[in-house]
Amino acid sequence: MRANVYFLALLLTSTLLFSFTFYQKKPWDAPDKYVKMSNPVKSDAESLKAGKALWIKHCQSCHGKTGLGDGTKAAQLDTEVGDLTSAEAQNQSDGALFYKITEGRDEMPTFKKKIPDEEEIWQVVVYVRSLKTH
Repeated sequence: MRANVYFLALLLTSTLLFSFTFYQKKPWDAPDKYVKMSNPVKSDAESLKAGKALWIKHCQSCHGKTGLGDGTKAAQLDTEVGDLTSAEAQNQSDGALFYKITEGRDEMPTFKKKIPDEEEIWQVVVYVRSLKTH
C-alpha cells in the first residue's frame, strides 16, 4: 500500500514537472542579421492600409482584430499566440518582426510562400506597429 502511494506521488510530481517544462514559453530570438534590419517601407496611410489588408487575410484569425492574440483560431492552438500590443512585442525591432513573420515557428506558419513579396511583409510590420495604439 505504502509503495503504491509513493509511486503515485512520484508519478504526479513527474507529470507536473514535465507539464511545467513543456508549456513554458520558449524564447523566440531573431538572428542578429534580422534584428539590425531597418524597415524600408515608410509608415503612411498607404502602407498601413496594405498591411491591414494582409493582416486581415493572413494574421487576424489567430492574432485577433487588434493583435491581442484572441483570434477565432487561437483557442485551438497549443502554442500561446501572444499579445502583439504588449511592450514585449512592440519593443522588438522591425527586422525581428519581419524574420518571425517570414520564417514562422511551431504553429506560427512561415509566410515565405503566402506573402512572397518582401515589401508586403514589411507592410505587415508597419501594421503591427500601429497595434500598440489600439
